Amino acid sequence: MTAAQTSGLDPARIEAVLTLFKDSGHVFVNPPILQPADVFLDLTGEDIRRRLYLTQGSAGTDLCLRPDFTIPVCRHHVSSGGENLPAAYCYNGPVFRQRPDGLGEIPQLGAESLGRTDIANADADLLALSVRALGAFGVGQAHIRIGDETLFAAVLTELGLPSVWQRRLRDLFGETDKLMAAIDRMAGASRAEDDRRDVRLGFLSALEGADPEAAHAVVEDLLSIAGISAVGGRTPSEIADRFLEQAALTSAGRGHEKAAASLRAYLALKADGAEAVPSLRAFSSAHDLDLAVPIAAFEQRLAALEAKGIAPADLSFAAEFGRRLDYYSGFVFEIHPASGETAGPLVGGGRYDRLLTLLGAGANVPAIGFSMWLDRIAATIGTDS
Repeated sequence: MTAAQTSGLDPARIEAVLTLFKDSGHVFVNPPILQPADVFLDLTGEDIRRRLYLTQGSAGTDLCLRPDFTIPVCRHHVSSGGENLPAAYCYNGPVFRQRPDGLGEIPQLGAESLGRTDIANADADLLALSVRALGAFGVGQAHIRIGDETLFAAVLTELGLPSVWQRRLRDLFGETDKLMAAIDRMAGASRAEDDRRDVRLGFLSALEGADPEAAHAVVEDLLSIAGISAVGGRTPSEIADRFLEQAALTSAGRGHEKAAASLRAYLALKADGAEAVPSLRAFSSAHDLDLAVPIAAFEQRLAALEAKGIAPADLSFAAEFGRRLDYYSGFVFEIHPASGETAGPLVGGGRYDRLLTLLGAGANVPAIGFSMWLDRIAATIGTDS
């Protein structure tokens, strides 16, 4: 069954959008539906991990139905040599994620751009391309939401937090409720659940000060004795890593009230694109943080977008906004219908500059891409008509 059939969209419109991508220099690829599960377990994040369709190959290899296209496209690039950069790809087909209601087969279409070093222009080109693609589908007015994990990471660095807290908070970026709970804990807030966790992890805190490898081995042994081979797709080694991270968070202490206040103030920032830079500069001045470099990069991106016909005032910036995939590392965006009647974004994308290195590329490769949810676009067109 084709993506057009599963989405309810006119196949001619899908072909028109693919032609738009190809005319923009993107080569069509069709990565295998079956993918190695460990790659997605490692790189996609909690939200996708628990929704994978898992199976095994004849040799006992753990496999999954592809839950997104970005990783398979990047694996295709690396396996084909990965030396010809920049490179651009497009795709069209189903991804598979378990959902509480509806089919787990989701028709998607999208584009990826790998290796461009003109970062601001690449960001603008991909966002502008997604807007043009929506127009080709017949979607008129839309709401564009943007965020930037690079800014959040810079705030964490400037606040001088222990590295384990910086990692933990960055891992939670985009999941605001969990992130705010972690910030409260870092500041000293205590709940009965936290106290029980601290008691449970006390022996790990003691081990951490000795030999990390030995501590890791002890945790793995305890899991083995308990007969635990995997939880939520994680191996005993990965579970041990998480336990030891929690122990390190405990031993790093609480009481970072001033840093927590600054983080809450940052995450509360919301503005249209025209007011975002003044808001960011006012925040950095009020909290005595040097954010000049990431703010300049943010401003350069806005200028590149304006040159593509996307006015900053038409963008909605939220400092708390991040996309729930672990491989995103910087600028992110979503496009929602102006009516707000369709659940979830029509388009989601962003920058993932670390991903190709994690997949085996010999050097860092800047990259950005987006996916279009064809079933949501079909619903929006139906609503608009």
